[in-house]
Amino acid sequence: MKNLSTLLKISTMLWIIWGLVHILAGIMTMKGILTDDITSSIAGIADAVDPNTLQLAYPDASGAIIGQHGFNLFWIGIVTFICAFYIWKGNKHAIFLAAITGGLADLGYFLFLDLGGFVKFLPGTVMTIFSSLAIMTSFYVYFKNRKPNISQ
Repeated sequence: MKNLSTLLKISTMLWIIWGLVHILAGIMTMKGILTDDITSSIAGIADAVDPNTLQLAYPDASGAIIGQHGFNLFWIGIVTFICAFYIWKGNKHAIFLAAITGGLADLGYFLFLDLGGFVKFLPGTVMTIFSSLAIMTSFYVYFKNRKPNISQ
């Protein structure tokens, strides 16, 4: 039982770090949009792309879409950060809420940015690994503790 508690603490620490990184990424992305510097917001996300190739005249709608992305990074980071403290105590709702919000956000990141080759390993890919490990460790504890429903 002590090992299961340790796994929840590991998951908690991973989600805390993941949440803080995404809160910061959201703020930085929105800042670029709010200061009419769409290029810096895009370069901050797609960090493996040569910034000189991003110097374009973007339509205002592009900035709005990227601003929305920054806002989503921000709130998803907050949700997972808050969930982390409940995961420490083994709260099943927090385990699943963090997995759904953070896990699906990183799945999109992995599919479109990692596989697309637009990002470097740090920090984005590492955060995908963090969320995957946090999900696996907390799910392991949850399903290990679940009592089978035996009805006759």
